[in-house]
Amino acid sequence: MQYFDHNATYPLSAAARKAWLDAAERFPANPSSPHRWGARADQALTEARDRVAAWLGCPAQSVIWTSGATEANNAWVAHLAGRTRGAVLLSGLEHPSVRVPSVQWLGDRCESLPVSREGVVSPEQVARRLQHGGVGAVVLMAANNETGIIQPWQQIRDLCRESGVPFACDASQWIGKRHAIGLGGCDFVAACGHKFGGPGGVGFLKVPESFQPLLWGGPQEEGRRAGTENVAGILAMVAALEERQRSLLAEPEGPFAHRSVRDSWVERLESAIPGVEILGRNAPRLWNTVSALMPPAADCRRRWVVRLDRLGFAVSTGSACSSGQEVPSPVLASMGYPPNASDRMIRVSSGWETPPEAWEDLLQAFLQVGTEFGLR
Repeated sequence: MQYFDHNATYPLSAAARKAWLDAAERFPANPSSPHRWGARADQALTEARDRVAAWLGCPAQSVIWTSGATEANNAWVAHLAGRTRGAVLLSGLEHPSVRVPSVQWLGDRCESLPVSREGVVSPEQVARRLQHGGVGAVVLMAANNETGIIQPWQQIRDLCRESGVPFACDASQWIGKRHAIGLGGCDFVAACGHKFGGPGGVGFLKVPESFQPLLWGGPQEEGRRAGTENVAGILAMVAALEERQRSLLAEPEGPFAHRSVRDSWVERLESAIPGVEILGRNAPRLWNTVSALMPPAADCRRRWVVRLDRLGFAVSTGSACSSGQEVPSPVLASMGYPPNASDRMIRVSSGWETPPEAWEDLLQAFLQVGTEFGLR
């Protein structure tokens, strides 16, 4: 099976696996325990926190460990609901772990940010809205999980800073694919290990000093997140993070070779199958991601992702329709696409280790399915 679903979960890296095994053996104790073994585990977490903070560019005490980005995003949304006044600006591009709790806790305080057809939020529009006043916070992901389209989060972070408005950024897809420098300047940053080669069930959240915890019941994380820390998982995640960040020092926007292969693949796909539309074709995108709307063909039971899976390729789709019910993508809707576009969306997401020949094999599989559907 050729794996092209790294945006969903990145396979555990060798560095993370080694770090996990080492930590499981060396630090078996609860970091909150008063004995020396507990102190050693706590010290390992402190050192890991320092390392993450150094990559983000923020004080170490502002980083807390979580069970992943879903918990992290829920935590800062709950904080904003209880500690801010005014409208909270967010786009339809946000991950459900941001969008759903925002509706739950913020209700009618949520205010939509316009999105262009290319899937980008305009800093100019945000600036005008901030000047109008009454904004309690601004929320914008760094890069979209469905399309790979990169958002101008740095510009909007700076606009918020100038206006004294908190800025929250879900960086789950950004970290590990682009350099993390500058993220520490955001008030809130959420990330999870399994998006860049760390284990599942672990992540981190950068918070301000005034942070109100989501989870209560223990003194862990200086009272900002109750629950025993997953020491082995955290150290494995940090090992994966550092492996990616060191690689990105030379190419902060991602490896050029991978981008070149991806772009060539897109051009050949468009040439071979008329009617293919690449989402965000002219917008900045993550180097590993292609989201394509395939030409209308066949019904849901014969959708592209199933045919490609049978040919040995794991890709993703923008709509889970195995039940026969269409589930429109809020991301596509915010970009102005009709609901029925979701069922034609295929997301291909590679990894650092994906060889060029795997892209070639995938292309041939796409062409085979296209022929079966009568599109070539």
